[in-house]
Amino acid sequence: MVECIQAIRGMNDVLPTDSALWRHVEAIMRQTVYAFGYDEIRTPILEKTELFKRNIGAATDIVEKEMYVFEDRNGDSLALRPEGTASAVRLGLEHGLLTPGNVQRWWYMGPMYRHERPQKGRYRQFYQLGAEAFGVMNADIDVEMILLSQTLWHNLSLKTPLTLQINTLGTAPARAAHKKDLVAYLNKHHEALDEDSQRRLHTNPLRILDSKNEETQAIVADAPKLMDYLDDEAQLHFQKVCEGLQALGVPYEVNPSLVRGLDYYTHTVFEWVSTELGAQATVCAGGRYDSLVEQMGGKSVPGVGFSVGIERVLLLLQLQQENIIDTADIYMVSTPGEARLYALQLAGTIRKAKPHWRVVTDCGDAGFKNQFKKADKSGASVALIIGEEEYQRKKVSLKYLRDESLAQTEVAESDLLETLSKSILKNQLRRVYRKIQE
Repeated sequence: MVECIQAIRGMNDVLPTDSALWRHVEAIMRQTVYAFGYDEIRTPILEKTELFKRNIGAATDIVEKEMYVFEDRNGDSLALRPEGTASAVRLGLEHGLLTPGNVQRWWYMGPMYRHERPQKGRYRQFYQLGAEAFGVMNADIDVEMILLSQTLWHNLSLKTPLTLQINTLGTAPARAAHKKDLVAYLNKHHEALDEDSQRRLHTNPLRILDSKNEETQAIVADAPKLMDYLDDEAQLHFQKVCEGLQALGVPYEVNPSLVRGLDYYTHTVFEWVSTELGAQATVCAGGRYDSLVEQMGGKSVPGVGFSVGIERVLLLLQLQQENIIDTADIYMVSTPGEARLYALQLAGTIRKAKPHWRVVTDCGDAGFKNQFKKADKSGASVALIIGEEEYQRKKVSLKYLRDESLAQTEVAESDLLETLSKSILKNQLRRVYRKIQE
């Protein structure tokens, strides 16, 4: 007996019962970023490994432990993209889109890859919505990015409250001075630090501030604060971000320990976190990266962006028992032979006239009784019945599946679309009303 091949651990299938909710979330996300004036970009899943090593940071966890890296047949080192910003900047530079004074607003959606230990809300293939804006230096674009992310939660009807945490990483000189004192402080407590923090002490010490280890957190509580090292420029920028959020009525918490796991961030960083997802509390994260374009070989062009973990949004919607399923509008019940071919032809005519309707044709050998069971299970508003007699007379019997007060009726082909329009619209309104009541 041949053994069945299983999916790779941490890379999950999306089943038909789940895909409706995925499409619902993706459609709302697309419409939201479109409404803010962001244009879609699409980048390859595979990029040169150096793109991420050089720009994310060689000492970050992503590059050190999590990237999927391999050599292709030409001996080139390639990586499955672990995040989207580096690819977006590469795209912009390669196609001459990122130049001083040229404002760009982009969004993208798709799979990312990291070899982490799989757990709820964290997978090795995971999906993100990303938004990036380039060419604006002032704090207004930071505020717009945060407002865009908040609008996503509103448009998705998320009932679970998300908390906005913000911080500033200041400028490179401020971080360098802070890093020197932070390392000196942490070295005094080296033995009490957890193993990961001991490793990061000489590679990426800022990440220790974000440690989840309780003993390390207690040590970090008294560590030098980056806020105390900010120059006037950084302080003013962060102040304007806070004032903008207050003016727009966006609640936030300043979290001095909030850092990002990527080297390219400067100034504003932010996260939306939930208390409902356990260890994987961050639903959305982002911030500014004003030196990244220049670091990648372009001229100085400031940038800011965020990414949303789509699986984590789905988990929140499922926790609030969001139930979205695909249903048919019309189910074609027919007998095999010429009547079946007529049913297929008629279904094609309906789809051409009403492309937003879902028309399912039963192509099996089941009798009418079993076909009606399947029609009812499909959620269709009506069943169109075509037997040999209907075929000969070019008429269709119409059975209302969601309104028992209406009797089965026979309709001429020429009147079918008008009759169906009234029935399906009524059923759609009924579904909307039921959704509102829930």
